[in-house]
Amino acid sequence: MAEAGKAVTLRGELSGLFKSALSTAFPAAEEAPIIASCNNPQFGDYQCNNAMGLFGKLKGKEGAPKNPREVATAIVSSLPDNSTIDNTSLAGPGFINCKVSSAYLAGRINALMTQGVASLAPPLRYKRVVVDFSSPNVAKEMHVGHLRSTIIGDTIANTLEFCGADVVRLNHIGDWGTQFGMLIEHMAELRPGGLAESRDEDVADLQTLYRAAKKRFDDEEEFKVRAREAVTRLQSGDEECIAAWQRICDASRREFQAIYSRLGVTLQERGESFYNPMLKDVVEELREKGVAEVSEGATCVFVEGCEVPLIVQKSDGGYGYASTDMAAIKQRVQQEKADWVIYVTDIGQAPHFDMVFAAARKAGWLPEKGSAQPPRVSHVGFGLVLGEDGKKFKTRSGDVVRLVELLDEAKQRCRDSVAARREESGDPIDEAELEAAACAMGYGAVKYADLKNSRLTNYKFSFDAMLELKGNTAVYLLYAHARIAGIVRKAGKDVDALVAGGEAFKLEHPRERELAMAIVQFPEALEDMLEELTPNRLTDYLYTLSETFSNFYTECKVLGGEAEDSRLILVEATARVMRQCFKLLGITPLYRI
Repeated sequence: MAEAGKAVTLRGELSGLFKSALSTAFPAAEEAPIIASCNNPQFGDYQCNNAMGLFGKLKGKEGAPKNPREVATAIVSSLPDNSTIDNTSLAGPGFINCKVSSAYLAGRINALMTQGVASLAPPLRYKRVVVDFSSPNVAKEMHVGHLRSTIIGDTIANTLEFCGADVVRLNHIGDWGTQFGMLIEHMAELRPGGLAESRDEDVADLQTLYRAAKKRFDDEEEFKVRAREAVTRLQSGDEECIAAWQRICDASRREFQAIYSRLGVTLQERGESFYNPMLKDVVEELREKGVAEVSEGATCVFVEGCEVPLIVQKSDGGYGYASTDMAAIKQRVQQEKADWVIYVTDIGQAPHFDMVFAAARKAGWLPEKGSAQPPRVSHVGFGLVLGEDGKKFKTRSGDVVRLVELLDEAKQRCRDSVAARREESGDPIDEAELEAAACAMGYGAVKYADLKNSRLTNYKFSFDAMLELKGNTAVYLLYAHARIAGIVRKAGKDVDALVAGGEAFKLEHPRERELAMAIVQFPEALEDMLEELTPNRLTDYLYTLSETFSNFYTECKVLGGEAEDSRLILVEATARVMRQCFKLLGITPLYRI
């Protein structure tokens, strides 16, 4: 994922050193280094695991090593002089353990403090990335099912931006299609003068409008015919229909934006309607290239290994979402000049996107599958949100849980909890501070509870679990950060001034070194997250960092100790990395609770 020649991660630096050693010791093997963290820090920090595989490749050749340990010894002997590795040791049949020098770790912490957390961001091979996420449907309220796409997509986009990519955050809303026919026709029949008399209040309650129109569409055959005629008028550009459609879209847009503002999510709307003018030309191009063919009256792209084709134009001449997705991928690659396009939707849509990507490759818009050349495409699928009973998350009445209600409850619970703790401690309650804490903790808890799970699995939504003060929760981590900020505040010292003044930063206690190592490994968590597009890599790192700090603080006296200044630098470095993690996850850090 990182650019060639730019090793920002410690793992990357070690990989470079062992690559040099491998090419020196065994030049004919062309072996790529295999570097991993040691399971037991007692033996080292990292491990090179090439010896056994390389021994198997060389076995039987003239002058081949007698055993894997001999291979490992030759690799170690060929390591170039460096200031990164303090010492190496061999374990088992040929594992090479290496301990990183404390001076190297201290240097990286110093660089973080002087150059900022951004200096730790691993560079990307991809410069312009389109991330397609959230994508609710117009005239329908956002529900808990939209939560995962919105916050997973936002975290991926945040991390890409932090690593230097130019990210286009697209909201592919469902703002076109047959459902608008029934909505427009129902609006027309609400007033004696039809659409000409339509007002904003007609779309004040979109849910009521949608349910009423849907019921008539299902129950009244004549209404269904009129609704289909309304679709035709809309698609033909009828001014009254377009005005009604725009009114519906505007009302939905306001509701969506209210949710995005609360979640702190930024998106550029580019709905299905944006691609309408492109559909005819896209289908014609697919036909001319022999990628699409007519089957049973429909224009289809047949993809190897798929039982059903991708229908890019229906037999009645209409277009569906497959047509729109084909137009979208072409536009994003050719006009947006994206060298990576990421789609964040539920896992059930994976087969559809596999077909879209395959069709785009057949059309020559994308390189062959497996190619390292851009543009790259990725589908980021995710599982369902379940209730505590293990079934699909719904209200007691069986309705889908509205996202706005879910956020309201999370915020209120956190508000009550913080207020109760303040009353118990006798601290005065500032309303503005309480509101800020309730929002940060409530919305942060909802986000973190989702992001910490593997996106590919279903997860159980539980307010009680996500608002726990202990364990891997946003609430625990926000309290942990507030405590760390409190340590620096209580010291009353300018930590940046300590660093600038050349304060001797030492890593003498094992817990100091352990914490420094955890801080320095932040870029590796980012690399792993972007390689797999799995936000839980970042949440796992954040929780581990917090636990590592807790162990450090328990055993290493900071305030009033002989090493106070040196340890304050370590404390502040931890806080800054934690804050960057929160920012990437879309969570607002708190400095006091």
